[in-house]
Amino acid sequence: MKANFTSIRYPIAVDASLGRLQEEVDYPEHVDQLIRQVLFTSPGERINRPDFGCGIKRLVFAPNSEVSAALAQVAIFEALTRWLGTVITVNDVKALAIEERLEITIAYTLRSRGERRYLNLEVTR
Repeated sequence: MKANFTSIRYPIAVDASLGRLQEEVDYPEHVDQLIRQVLFTSPGERINRPDFGCGIKRLVFAPNSEVSAALAQVAIFEALTRWLGTVITVNDVKALAIEERLEITIAYTLRSRGERRYLNLEVTR
């Protein structure tokens, strides 16, 4: 039997049929959204938590190379472990610089369920 779970959906949107904020009822999808929040929030962007985030958006303007991909791997692993370490176990982070794209693959386990999941992202320059 599944436990009831509800959170505010990210990115925030209004459910027009209900006239209120959209909700997320799927826990794995909620965790996926938390990961995206950490990755796409730049340090300094949140006033009350200036060190929150990873800031991979800034990689759009960085040179695309194996070095930047390696730095992205380390930054992503550290940020996810720091900010979501109670929710997920980060198993692996891979970042590949391919032409004008940075392809990121994150393998993680949901701690509450022991369920292994993957998130694939692409940062285009």
